[in-house]
Amino acid sequence: MTTKKLVLAAVLGAVSIVGLAGAAAARDQIRIVGSSTVFPFTSTVVERFGQTTKFAAPILESTGTGGGMKLFCSGVGADFPDATGASRAMKASEYDSCQKNGVEQITELVIGYDGIGFVQSKAGQSFDLTRAQLFAALAKEVEVNGQIVPNPHKTWKDVDASLPATPIEVLGPPPTSGTRDAWVELVMEPGCKEFPAIKALDKARHDAVCKTVREDGAYIEAGENDNVIVQRLVANPRAFGIFGYSYLEENQDKLHGLTIDGVAPSYETIASSQYPISRPLFVYFKNQHFGVIPGLKEFLAEYGSERAMGDEGYLADKGLVPLPADKRKASEASAQKLTPMARPAS
Repeated sequence: MTTKKLVLAAVLGAVSIVGLAGAAAARDQIRIVGSSTVFPFTSTVVERFGQTTKFAAPILESTGTGGGMKLFCSGVGADFPDATGASRAMKASEYDSCQKNGVEQITELVIGYDGIGFVQSKAGQSFDLTRAQLFAALAKEVEVNGQIVPNPHKTWKDVDASLPATPIEVLGPPPTSGTRDAWVELVMEPGCKEFPAIKALDKARHDAVCKTVREDGAYIEAGENDNVIVQRLVANPRAFGIFGYSYLEENQDKLHGLTIDGVAPSYETIASSQYPISRPLFVYFKNQHFGVIPGLKEFLAEYGSERAMGDEGYLADKGLVPLPADKRKASEASAQKLTPMARPAS
């Protein structure tokens, strides 16, 4: 390396250090963004951390998984979040965005499992559903008589003659939500495989049909606040909602989850992987902020502890389904070592 390049590297390094030091001076509270599904779990850790340590309670904002990733990967320093919750794994494109903006090392903490409930008011007419029926109810395009057509189904009876003749009205997450991504992956894609004409499509067309939610009013994007969906379901017993199991568990006096492919959502069925709509949850930490933002390393240690994530941990009381012991230990150990994650495959 030439002398000029060495001097430039030293200057850039000094600027980086000054910038991070400025972050410490400018902010003495951890800032966390991300998934509305992960929000109640992180909120519980935030409360415990603020009560039991010398550090200020972190600032927590529910932005949705996609919105949180965008904020998290925007840069390093006081103006950018230290951590983000996600109801799906970080995408390769998001990892690349982080790298481009100087977020070079990221610690991934897998905190546990959550199921996605298809939920209604206890006052509503309950019925059992399959993922194929859910696809036929909510996809933008569906198969009818061997042809792919814009979704004509207005009522559940249109989807299947055995279902009631009530209008299809589903309140669900927007495209920025990790829950929406997981719904597409765990419900829409498996459901569309039941239709021969769709299976016969080329990959690009197949993906478009299987992954695109209808936009004609039957599916209503209800934002990132799942509590709003709860309130609207209580007010309208004919409507259904899509959100994480923890919100269902908190509102079991008012709501219930429908049986999907013969399995009802519960702590036990999610833990055993019997319930088909379940997924891991994550919190991502910015390694360059450790040792700079006060308490960040300690907060990670609290989140990744047995007292929080364990079988008898306080997050289980909030509806988080713990990882199996071996996976939990591996997640905890990797996080405690601040092991930088590798670039995701996709």
